[in-house]
Amino acid sequence: MSSTPENLSNTTTASDGEPKASKRWAISMFGTAVGAGILFLPISAGEGGVWPLLILTIIVGPLVFLAHRGLSRYVLSSDREDADITTTSEDHYGHAIGMVITVLYFLAILPIVLIYGVSITNTVDGFIQQQLHGPEIPRWLLALVLVGAMMLVMLFGQKLMLMITGWIVVPLILALFTFSIYLIPQWDFSAFSQAPSATGLLTAVWLAMPTVVFAFNHSPAISQFSLAMREEHGDDANAVASKTLGLASTILVVFTMLFVWSCVLAMGSDGMAQARASNDTVLTFMANTLDNPIIAYAGPIIAMAAITSSFFGHYLGAAEGAVGIIRAVRRTPREDFNAKTVQKIVAVLLFVITWLVAVANPQILDIIEQITGPVIAMILFILPVVGIYTIPALKPFRRQWVVNAFVVVFGLIAISGLVTQFFL
Repeated sequence: MSSTPENLSNTTTASDGEPKASKRWAISMFGTAVGAGILFLPISAGEGGVWPLLILTIIVGPLVFLAHRGLSRYVLSSDREDADITTTSEDHYGHAIGMVITVLYFLAILPIVLIYGVSITNTVDGFIQQQLHGPEIPRWLLALVLVGAMMLVMLFGQKLMLMITGWIVVPLILALFTFSIYLIPQWDFSAFSQAPSATGLLTAVWLAMPTVVFAFNHSPAISQFSLAMREEHGDDANAVASKTLGLASTILVVFTMLFVWSCVLAMGSDGMAQARASNDTVLTFMANTLDNPIIAYAGPIIAMAAITSSFFGHYLGAAEGAVGIIRAVRRTPREDFNAKTVQKIVAVLLFVITWLVAVANPQILDIIEQITGPVIAMILFILPVVGIYTIPALKPFRRQWVVNAFVVVFGLIAISGLVTQFFL
């Protein structure tokens, strides 16, 4: 259930050379992660002030790398060469538990697709009215056109989607970096003189964790990435995957945290609170509030590119998850399963649901904090560590108990956000 289509592994063969293939996969995983999460992370992480953000900056690098490496190892633990995360789960734990994991995986991805539908509608709507001084387009119509346009790319096939994503990702990295540097003259360091209480500090870190998990999540790419590593490198798959994930994590953390710090220092925690209330991405909010023509036009355009690049990948994951659930419920043999018909039905349903949610315009950060972040944490942080202690093939990694404990603890912190919202 990848943001990267199955045939991508055929384009990153060993003949390309390991460094080139690794860079391609690292950029692909960056494209999966860079989206609404990154554009909302400054808001959620910055509301608590600079000191909680400093703690998050210290822990996020190791956390992102170790969690995604663990999930890759989990996928590679299957003896079957074509096993993805759902097949691996069924192989190790049986049909019932495998079904539960498949449903959780689908639930981890579907809300992200819905978030992108809301985000692209809000961003374009604000851009038309605020920057272009155009008319207010009925929300139902604007959402229909925007969600429909992104879906149309998917209908033309994975090759077109890959080509468009390739056009977007590298310029997007450069744009985020340039935007971060451009904000430096507006940085205000006075917030460092205000030390929070220990309770306030820990609470702010805790509340930001679900969004942090969401912002750096590239787990939808891990299944196909791991399959490609197995196909290309055989017994060395784990070692090469670890290096590639290290590269991907480095790119993500460096560019994302530079962007987050630049936004927070320029806007302050009060500005981030106002951005949350507006239900806009941080770039859209700055475009509408700062008297700067460059930010006014560049901010929404960068946001649109980030949302679009991530929508493609997560839509594929959501669609594959839905098809997998239907197949598992019907228990139809793979050779007798009419996948094309089911895929068309799933595409229509996902389009309608995404459009309706975009029209409803729910609070995006509420979705991230209450649903998406905690469910992703279950798959990304808890499942691989459980696998280490229950799957014989992963037994060698049990000695890394400090690493395993680190991943589980922060996974539980993210999950607790769900418990807090619903029961407290």
